[in-house]
Amino acid sequence: MSNADRTSDPLERLADEQERTHEGSAEEPARAAILGDPTGRRDPRARALARTVEALLFLSSEPVSVEDLAAAAETSERAVFEALAVLAERYAPGLSGIQLRELGGGFTLASDPSCEEAARRLFSRARLATLSPAQAETLAIVSYLQPISRPEIARIRGVSADSATATLLDRDLIEEAGHSQFGAVLYRTTTNFLKLFGLRTLEELPDVARWDPTPQEQAELRERLVRAGEARAESGP
Repeated sequence: MSNADRTSDPLERLADEQERTHEGSAEEPARAAILGDPTGRRDPRARALARTVEALLFLSSEPVSVEDLAAAAETSERAVFEALAVLAERYAPGLSGIQLRELGGGFTLASDPSCEEAARRLFSRARLATLSPAQAETLAIVSYLQPISRPEIARIRGVSADSATATLLDRDLIEEAGHSQFGAVLYRTTTNFLKLFGLRTLEELPDVARWDPTPQEQAELRERLVRAGEARAESGP
């Protein structure tokens, strides 16, 4: 194996680094730790630090140097090398869709090259555009008061909700949910809404988990919001 091939492998690269740093010193056992423990045991401290290093690499959009990792984790560079060795084994080629790679003087977590085509297909899809204030306001009203009609939304907001509602429908964030007693279309949030906001159920919406209103309290809240919207409309811009 050439030197170039050897240093392209994170495990080998780490071993070489440890050899240069600790050659002939009392810390030579660190090299064995990097190349792999034949007994199948790994220092628990290295495994614990590996979790921290893994999180730092995951959070960073750029490669992170061993020096910076050591400073952030408040540990030695030698300890970081051992932690990186744990990660190199965990993300060895062929074992995971993620790989530990050395780039630009630091280390980073990158996707396996074999996943490139699938990743390109996924991320080439159109992204959901940021919601406008009017759309976000309308979505909040629907999420908390659903099912709710467009006239009710307009009364609460004090302005027409036609455009915002149409956009939320197009983006699959709300959907029709029957008709009111007066014939108006009712709207509710969709499963896509839950996915977008990382919710398992509507019960996980902010505040709802801390406040469980009775049907009477819900009706009172709806009426208060409607009155506030009417007052806003009467006062003008």
